[in-house]
Amino acid sequence: MPLAAQEWEMAIGARVRAAMASPEMERYFAVKMTPARARVALLQLSLFVSCRRDGWANLIANCDAAPMRQRLMAHEYDELVEDEFSAKGHYDLLIRQGALIDLTADDFARAEPLRTSMATFYGWKWITRAGAWHDGLIAMMATEWVNDDRRLLDQGGGLSRRDGLRWIRDFGYKWEEMPNFAAHAVADEKHSDLFVPLLQQYVADSERALKVADDALELFKLYHLGVAEEMERLR
Repeated sequence: MPLAAQEWEMAIGARVRAAMASPEMERYFAVKMTPARARVALLQLSLFVSCRRDGWANLIANCDAAPMRQRLMAHEYDELVEDEFSAKGHYDLLIRQGALIDLTADDFARAEPLRTSMATFYGWKWITRAGAWHDGLIAMMATEWVNDDRRLLDQGGGLSRRDGLRWIRDFGYKWEEMPNFAAHAVADEKHSDLFVPLLQQYVADSERALKVADDALELFKLYHLGVAEEMERLR
């Protein structure tokens, strides 16, 4: 049975809040940052971001609803081409922030995924390529809403805000010095709202789609558990 927009907000939002309060995420955020640990986190994040681009591209290719495809393409234009945060796409924000911890563009180009990152990326790509686009869209929305402060402020904020606050606490940086965290602490609010008005029209099987979102959030937690474990090995 199709859900109304408010019901989608509640259903996805509850899952996102639970994921961000999970033991895996608590462990991830509990790690004190050092330059070596930050390099691991940012290089894995760059691969995470590249995987997200592949996932959204899969949805664009599979989507047969023109109004939804237009919104998918608008989403990716912001990420890949330009928006108010970057004239070169959001990947450039990562490279600029990486310079703070002595990472170069070549370091990002040579980055290799952890095993847990690899499993996450294969899983998300399979969800968005092999499954129904309706289900993949809800999965990608859920794993993007983790950055929406409006839904997570009482838990310390979304992923980018909490990562940014940790760099401020442990390194003493200011928000304007961390372009990736600063942009994504607010940019994904716009993206969070992009698809909700059309969900009732195009996503009929809400139970199935939300199950796929649950799976995608499990992979999100696995990714961060792997990054936490790797950071804990380093000083």
